[in-house]
Amino acid sequence: MSDEEHGSEPETRDEPSINTAQESNSLPAPKRELLPLPGLAAISLYLLLLAVVIIVGAVGGHYPPLFLVLPVFLFAACGGLLMLFRWAWAMALAAVLMLGGYNVWIFTRLHVFPALIQGLLNLVFFFYLVRTEVREKLR
Repeated sequence: MSDEEHGSEPETRDEPSINTAQESNSLPAPKRELLPLPGLAAISLYLLLLAVVIIVGAVGGHYPPLFLVLPVFLFAACGGLLMLFRWAWAMALAAVLMLGGYNVWIFTRLHVFPALIQGLLNLVFFFYLVRTEVREKLR
């Protein structure tokens, strides 16, 4: 007697398909997120803002002209970080670490409260950049 005669449903077996290579090619490619890590965009904007402030300060005579070298590296780190390059991650990490140390030093010497706030912001950015999820997304 067959399964239909007993009133039960026939068993279905999940057999592997012979054309697995063709099926894998027909699957749509996973969509790449426009902004996989929004923190990197915030850090990039921060580095861009610092570069603009340094340029305005050097042109206005508040900083020595030699300081105009720094915005070049900050612009490179900003653009590369948005494109998820590992070298830009290293540049941004160095920038926020050194700027954080500099701002904390200014606060300890001159007791300027905004320098402490900026130093703590740099520390938060540093902790974000060293996260495992951030490092895994870089190429």
